[in-house]
Amino acid sequence: MCQLLGMNCNVPTDIVFSFTGFALRGGQTDVHHDGWGIAFFEGAGVRHFVDHQRAVDSPVATLIKTYPIKSRNVIAHIRKATQGEVALENCHPFMRELWGRYWVFAHNGDLKAFNPVLDGPYRPVGTTDSERAFCWLLQELRSRFGDTRPALADLGAALGELVPAIAAHGTFNMMLSDGSALFSHCSTNLFWLVRQHPFDTAILSDEDVRVDFSQVTTPHDRVAIIVTQPLTTNERWTACAAGEMLCFVDGLPQKNIFPPPVAPGLSK
Repeated sequence: MCQLLGMNCNVPTDIVFSFTGFALRGGQTDVHHDGWGIAFFEGAGVRHFVDHQRAVDSPVATLIKTYPIKSRNVIAHIRKATQGEVALENCHPFMRELWGRYWVFAHNGDLKAFNPVLDGPYRPVGTTDSERAFCWLLQELRSRFGDTRPALADLGAALGELVPAIAAHGTFNMMLSDGSALFSHCSTNLFWLVRQHPFDTAILSDEDVRVDFSQVTTPHDRVAIIVTQPLTTNERWTACAAGEMLCFVDGLPQKNIFPPPVAPGLSK
């Protein structure tokens, strides 16, 4: 299946170190060779890059690894196709507008028999189950809240109902952001950590690269990294539980935004 990478920070931060290791999984240290993409929120705008080439071969990926774009919210994806051909329109992350803001979404997994009625303004351009899920999520959020973005707690409560309905169709590891918060859901594999003062050296697991973050940060910086599989060998990553949803704001997970996950085979 695909792999996900997300970053949420309290100050604009570059993702060069994490993306360097992540991109190698797009055809070198792993088998995810069916395209890739990354989106950086910057003010009201988004720098959005996708490519149907393997990340290890893509000149665009080389640009990202050498150009330290700074952002408070980033979502990246490397693809191993399960539904939809290898084509640019099927590369994640996907982007749409809702409530006057760009929303970015990426998915790892496979949804069976997920064919919701799409009768709102959102339609898939490609042929993936992932883009259908994204369009349905935004359609349902607009239907619930109209033209005004709800408070974070209300948005979290709505996602806490809608996301499990999608996940019931298969594997639904996902990331979603509008640039103010980063939401995630774990079906199978998702890990996270927060880097903050006192910073230390981190060592990539996919390449012999290390960074002493104490030399490139201030004591006030805080960065949350969320990923399908841990990117470093010497940091303590927290594994998400099956069914767990998280919301990160300013580099920290927010408490009591979602109900606790329901164990497989149990009902509320």
